[in-house]
Amino acid sequence: QIESTVVIFGGSRYPEPERAKRRLSEASDALAQDSDCAKRRLRRDIAQNVLQNSHFYHEARQLSQKITQLSLQQDGRQFVVVTGGGPGIMEAANRGAAEVGGKSIGLNIVLPYEQKPNAYITPDLSFQFHYFAIRKMHFLKRARGLAAFPGGFGTLDELFETLTLIQTRKIRPVPVVLIGKDYWRKLINFEFLVEQGAIDEEDMHLFHLADSAAEAYDYLKQQWNSMS
Repeated sequence: QIESTVVIFGGSRYPEPERAKRRLSEASDALAQDSDCAKRRLRRDIAQNVLQNSHFYHEARQLSQKITQLSLQQDGRQFVVVTGGGPGIMEAANRGAAEVGGKSIGLNIVLPYEQKPNAYITPDLSFQFHYFAIRKMHFLKRARGLAAFPGGFGTLDELFETLTLIQTRKIRPVPVVLIGKDYWRKLINFEFLVEQGAIDEEDMHLFHLADSAAEAYDYLKQQWNSMS
């Protein structure tokens, strides 16, 4: 009985700050035992970066709360948050929905590691997929918008597939917002793609950059109001 969804993507390896602090402490202790070990230094440096990025867990949780509150105003059938169902940013989004008394969906997938359903998905809306293609279809079939937080290959895969489908008009346009301006600008030089003729200047309007849950939600809400 769910009529529309809002997709929230993001890295499975960005936990809540408390967990990230513990991992940094463990990595720092290991380095202290062998300060000349390059691998241990790299692990410590990565743990520092993960802690820095862990604030996105809080932002995803907040954004999901705001979207779910909007959903509850529409009998819980519209604007239902959907994630990949795993840990990290996905867990944060499902958690935010649960904290305000709403439903959320988890589209999990069988992987060798990382991916198992998080504890905050609405039990009746937790699904397990074997094929990426079918899972991708269900991500976008009812989507009214997409929010992408920092992440790795999986996040980039889903983001660029969505942008390509919108660009080629294979799906109806939906607002796409990327949270974390500095992260996304360092990761992808969109202007370079325009300069090289790989994409059109108009394609830059297929997405919007934001720095916080509040900013992202305001953009999404504005777009939904203009489309109604």
